[in-house]
Amino acid sequence: MPSNKSVSDAPIVQFTNCRILRSHQLQREDLWVREGKILNPEKLFFDEKGSADIQLDCKDSIIAPGFIDVQINGGFGVDFSLATDDFKSGIDLVSQKILSHGVTSFCPTLVTSPPSVYHQVLPQISIRNGGAHGAGILGHSVANLSQAEEAVQHGATFITHLFNAMLPFHHRDPGIVGLLTSDKIPAGRRVFYGMISDGIHTNPAALRIAHRAHPKGLVLVTDAIAGMGLAPGRHTLGQQVVEIDGLNTYIAGTKTLSGSVATMDTCVRHFQEATGCSVETALEAASLHPAQLLGIEHKKGTLNYDSDADFLMLNDGLYVQATYIAGEEVWRQDALGM
Repeated sequence: MPSNKSVSDAPIVQFTNCRILRSHQLQREDLWVREGKILNPEKLFFDEKGSADIQLDCKDSIIAPGFIDVQINGGFGVDFSLATDDFKSGIDLVSQKILSHGVTSFCPTLVTSPPSVYHQVLPQISIRNGGAHGAGILGHSVANLSQAEEAVQHGATFITHLFNAMLPFHHRDPGIVGLLTSDKIPAGRRVFYGMISDGIHTNPAALRIAHRAHPKGLVLVTDAIAGMGLAPGRHTLGQQVVEIDGLNTYIAGTKTLSGSVATMDTCVRHFQEATGCSVETALEAASLHPAQLLGIEHKKGTLNYDSDADFLMLNDGLYVQATYIAGEEVWRQDALGM
C-alpha cells in the first residue's frame, strides 16, 4: 500500500479492539489518530491510500472523550484562591495529578475572595494546551427564579453547582432550580447547570430530579478544594484546619462541610449509579456537555473526526485505565504497578 508520507510524515496510530463513544452511543469501531487529531478512516483509505503505522490493542476498553472540569478550586494541597509566590507550580501540580482521574482540560476557579485576590491570582492563570505536563487550562448564586430568567435572557448560560449554596426550592418560587423547566428561556438557548455528584453535596434523589428535568444541560463538576487527593485526617488549608473523612471534608471539630474532595471519575461513577442513566450519558455529562457550555465542542468533548485526540480508556466499571492528550499517552494505570 502507498506510503503515508505523501500527505504527512506524522505516524498514524490505530486503536483497535475498543468501544468508542461517538454520536451518543458506544460503537465497536477503531480510533485513528494523527498529529493530535482524530482521523476519518474513509478519507485516509480512499483519498490518501494510507494505513496505520502503529496499532494498539485496547483490550475491549471503552474509549471516551477526556473529561473537562469547569469548576475546580484546587486539589492535592493547592488552593487556587491563595495568592502565593509559587502559584504557577501549584497549578502545574494539580494539572498533572488530575490526569489520573481522566481530566484532560479544566478551568481553574476561585472561591469567593476579596477583590485583591482576583487581581493577584487571575493574571497568573493562562490558557495552555495539555500534554505530559498536565491537563490543559481553558479560563454562588442566591438569585430567585425571575432574576435567573432575566439573567438567561441577557446571556447567562450556567448555573453554578445546582442546589448548593443557593436559595432552596419553594413551590411558589422554585428559585434557580426552576430554570430547568422554565418556559421563559429564549428559543435556541440552552441552560447548563453544574452538579457535584459526590453523594455528599447532593442527595441522589435531587440528582435524579435534575437529570430527568433537564438531562442535556447537566454538567458534572468537582468544585474540588485543596483537600482533594490528600490523605484522611487533619490538614491546614489556607487559614482553616479541616478534617478529611472519606469524601467528607469538615471544618475541624465540627460537622460543617468544607468543600468537595471528590475526583471527576468518582463523580461520573456516582452519577451513573445514582440516576441509573446509561454509560454514554454519564460520560457525556463530564465531556460533551462542559465542552458545549464553553463553546468548544467543535474540538473537544467528542471523538468526532478532526477533533482533538483527548480521550480516555476506561473499563466497564468506568475506572480510568489510561489518559491521552493530543493522541499521546500522558497517564496509564499500569505504569504505577496498579
